[in-house]
Amino acid sequence: MKQQVTNFGRFYSAFNKLTIHGERDDTRRQFVLQYTGGRTDSLKEITRSEYNALCVGIEALTGSHDELKCRRSIVLKLMQELDVDTTDWAQINDFCRHPRIAGQPFGKLTIDDLMALATKLRSIKRKGWQRKKDEPAPANPQQHITYLINLAGNGMTLSN
Repeated sequence: MKQQVTNFGRFYSAFNKLTIHGERDDTRRQFVLQYTGGRTDSLKEITRSEYNALCVGIEALTGSHDELKCRRSIVLKLMQELDVDTTDWAQINDFCRHPRIAGQPFGKLTIDDLMALATKLRSIKRKGWQRKKDEPAPANPQQHITYLINLAGNGMTLSN
């Protein structure tokens, strides 16, 4: 059988948050055995659906999934208050990718990143920043030309 899962980062991220008494390798094997129905104890032989169920189970034990969901909700609410269209994922990701905001797409943000971003967004909001809206171009540009006349000098200057 071809290996279906090649990146085990999600598993180890959640697994390392567990407080384990005893041998970590034995505990890992027991988790894999449990979620594969006793078929295998190796992560390399696990199917995609078994891997997803395993990760969800371990995240439920650590509570990290619920916390991540809560932190994302807080950040999205703060973005909404700063006039970012939170119904459009492209705008959310563009906003988060800005180096002064988070520097990476919203989906890649960890719990710590989301906490830091929430603090940053609250600070931005407190300072009164509002996202610039695109103003429509005037229908007739000739109507909106203003002239500045300098009568204080020796000559008269006309600028547009």
